[in-house]
Amino acid sequence: MSFMTFPPELLDELLKGYQNPEDLLGEGGILKQLTKALVERCLEGEMKTHLEEQRAEAAPMPPKNRRNGHSKKTIKGEFGEAEIAVPRDRTSEFEPQIIKKGQTRFDGFDDKILSLYARGMTVRDIQAQLQDLYGVEVSAGLISNVTDAVEEERKLWQNRTLDSVYPIVYFDALVVKVRQDGRVINKAIHLALGVNLAGTKELLGLWMTPNESAKFWLAVLTELQNRGLKDILIACVDGLTGFPDAIEAVFPKTTVQLCIVHLVRNSLSYVSYKDRKAVAADLRLIYTSSTETEAEQRLVEFAETWDKQYPTISKSWMSHWIRIIPFFAFPPEIRKAIYTTNAIESMNMTLRKVLKNHRAFPTDESAMKVIYLAILNIAKKWTMPIRDWKPALNRFAIEFGDRLFL
Repeated sequence: MSFMTFPPELLDELLKGYQNPEDLLGEGGILKQLTKALVERCLEGEMKTHLEEQRAEAAPMPPKNRRNGHSKKTIKGEFGEAEIAVPRDRTSEFEPQIIKKGQTRFDGFDDKILSLYARGMTVRDIQAQLQDLYGVEVSAGLISNVTDAVEEERKLWQNRTLDSVYPIVYFDALVVKVRQDGRVINKAIHLALGVNLAGTKELLGLWMTPNESAKFWLAVLTELQNRGLKDILIACVDGLTGFPDAIEAVFPKTTVQLCIVHLVRNSLSYVSYKDRKAVAADLRLIYTSSTETEAEQRLVEFAETWDKQYPTISKSWMSHWIRIIPFFAFPPEIRKAIYTTNAIESMNMTLRKVLKNHRAFPTDESAMKVIYLAILNIAKKWTMPIRDWKPALNRFAIEFGDRLFL
């Protein structure tokens, strides 16, 4: 197989002139040539470092190792196949890193772009990073094409079949800024994070709409049902009006638990700084009570203490009481898992770090693409069950019986 060889400066110039997908991905496309150039330049750099390190070794008679030509190797990737020249040394001690011995598949360049994109880098940031790492100027069009390739994958992921039962599902939304009709507007990304029977976390899907609403959540829940989800044992939500009713309309047996952390946070927003510590301590007495009856008594005591200064707090807790108390029916191992939506908030915190570099996304699709790639990164850490899962699962089996194994 023969290739036209381009000096780095000309290759950079060709990338600037990218016009259509065939120029990039065709048999003689830029991506194939770029991959060959990048790999070979990296290999030459690795060989130079290898020889320099050997010369620097403090040995009485250092081996006179030096370059010994090149060997040919065919690598495969999304660009097709490319033949590269791998440098050799006389002592055969050189161990390439970017393409290891025996490795024939190379997805490195695409993966590097996707990895940088998933960490929240803008196209301009990625261009600068690749310039620093490889000395290659990459066009915005090339980066867009590489990242656009994940869109089909995202659609398949979004429409995949789900487990029939999830013991716990956390629902939440975060806000992103998107350009639309010449102005920047806020849009809500809806997320459903499930805990499966193995106790590991699994994001069930992503949905975007101009505003978070119970009506839209109803559509989300219906989609989850259509994808094979038959039952949710416990749904953990924030205080969005109408959301519990939407859940019970689709999954009538589901126990809906209001996030205590959300409720406490909202309560403290009414409190002056000097009183926050004391109010938080008294609220804690409510949700750490051993029983529902004890919790009710603690709420009465809280009202007696604080209603004169902050009357809206106890009223809010009383109005939400039916959604606050479900977790009192469960033992500590289940309470820890359901009284807060911290599991999904932790994920959202990581997503916000990724999103902070994007002041506004040009389209809905670009926002979903970034979040999807970020989720793939986050999910790599979801390899272990959530804390105290085995005793919690045993209690679920007792409490919910046959519903756990539909």
